[in-house]
Amino acid sequence: MTDELCTRSATELAALIRGREVSAREVLEAHLARIDAHDGQVNAIVTRDDDAARAAADEADARLAAGEAVGPLHGVPVAHKDTHQTGGMRTTWGSPLHRDTVPARDELVVARLRAAGAIRVGKTNVPEFAAGSHTFNTLFGATHNPYRHGLSAGGSSGGAAAALAAGFVPLAEGSDMGGSLRNPAAFCNVVGLRPTPGRVPSWPTSIGWSQLSVQGPMARTVTDVALGLSVLAGPDPRVPISLGDPGPAFAAPLPTELSGLRIAWTPDLGGRVPVDPAITEVLMAQLSVFRDLGAVVEEDCPDLTGADEAFGVLRAWLFEASFGDAVRRSPDLVKETIRWNAAKGAELTGADVGRAEVAHTKLYENVVEFFTRYDVLLAPVTQVLPFPVEQEYPTSVAGVEFDDYLAWMRSCTLISATGCPALSVPGGFTPDGLPVGLQVIAAPRADRQVLEVGHAFEQATGHGLRRPELG
Repeated sequence: MTDELCTRSATELAALIRGREVSAREVLEAHLARIDAHDGQVNAIVTRDDDAARAAADEADARLAAGEAVGPLHGVPVAHKDTHQTGGMRTTWGSPLHRDTVPARDELVVARLRAAGAIRVGKTNVPEFAAGSHTFNTLFGATHNPYRHGLSAGGSSGGAAAALAAGFVPLAEGSDMGGSLRNPAAFCNVVGLRPTPGRVPSWPTSIGWSQLSVQGPMARTVTDVALGLSVLAGPDPRVPISLGDPGPAFAAPLPTELSGLRIAWTPDLGGRVPVDPAITEVLMAQLSVFRDLGAVVEEDCPDLTGADEAFGVLRAWLFEASFGDAVRRSPDLVKETIRWNAAKGAELTGADVGRAEVAHTKLYENVVEFFTRYDVLLAPVTQVLPFPVEQEYPTSVAGVEFDDYLAWMRSCTLISATGCPALSVPGGFTPDGLPVGLQVIAAPRADRQVLEVGHAFEQATGHGLRRPELG
């Protein structure tokens, strides 16, 4: 029964708990037992407070017994990214600078899950300050891919993706600047959504107008991601870019066919990114699934001119603003790639940032025009397959050498710059059993569209049902 509960979706568990077919305490104990049994080899959950979780589960059961109204995630175990502040629970940002930091309050993404009735299980591992798409740090070490011990789980929400794949929690949350919800979802055969900026308000934040970094849900199914988004989305007056649409609409039933949908497919983002041929081969084989579902598929790609400049400059500017002081105060306690990115930001002039904003605006206009001709764009999530955990980042793919530690993530960073919502959904496996993610991209604010397309594909293929075998 313990393992069986850990394979259930968040949607199923919420219904079972509300119907009092199983208690929140039973569901929690099942997941805690699974973490105890297997996280030693995965290293996904880095901070726990089992006693507090048990008290919260008991309270959830008592509220149901008393006939009180409950939220859509009542009694469902969740995990929070270790860069997101959790009141009363250690939040380290994966950095020795915050080894013992315990915030006084939850940040908004955490508070909204708690308000929906979710039970906090713990914090998921991250790379230092969420910089880079491989999850390792000097405090907790590396997170391993549940599908192949010794390989990366991706990042920066790698602990969350690994925890989902391993059955430690049915729902998690993360953040995404350059692929941090999509990349680990692809590496771990789960689902991650980078919403439209402002769809999930981020608060507190020092630069509230930036649209590069977003927060969003992760789960094992698209339906669960939609459920998570329904709780996390919605306006907040403290967040200047927050969108006004209420969240609950995202939890409406998703379709299983795509009749008349206009789909563009690009294997390499218009020739802009090198991709491992093994990934391309897996994803090319999926195009017939969309045609069978009633869609029209053509090879095409929006004009992404300016995406590299917009992302690179604005990211460097954010890194200087966010980490520049820490780098100057304690350079030995900040990893080299963060020092490098902050230094790039410090070198920028106002003219540099102005040119990047002009390029950013033109890029947005290009993608909006593209989506007048297509409903969605399909592309690889990652350019590489999961790599050894000892390797900080890939330095080449398909015979192409990368210039810096960001270059291997361009299949995601180019899309981040557009402002489009993007979903990573399980896209199949290589012949030797490594997961491959399919990126579903739609026009800005069309978050429901990527969920609908991802769900129909997921239901037709069942790729996400293939779970790892843990020892």
